[in-house]
Amino acid sequence: MLVEERDLKERIKRAQEDDEKVVKVVKELKKAGIKTLKDKEWKIENGIVMKKGRIYVPEGELRGEIIRLHHNTPIGGHGGR
Repeated sequence: MLVEERDLKERIKRAQEDDEKVVKVVKELKKAGIKTLKDKEWKIENGIVMKKGRIYVPEGELRGEIIRLHHNTPIGGHGGR
C-alpha cells in the first residue's frame, strides 16, 4: 500500500468520525453487535465505514480533493484539465 493511500485512509477515518450521520450509523452497528445495517447499506470494513459497498467520504474538502485526484488524470479521461 502506498504511503499516500495509507494517509488517505486515515484522513477518511478522521472525517467519518466527525460526520454525524456516520457516528449514528456506527453507534447503531455497535449497539446491535453486527457489521452491517439496513440490508447491507451500511457496514464497517477494516475500521472504515462503507455505504452500498463503497467507502463513505463525508461531504466537504476531503471529498473534493479525492474527486480532483482521481478525476483529473489521463486515465480518468480528462488529461489533468
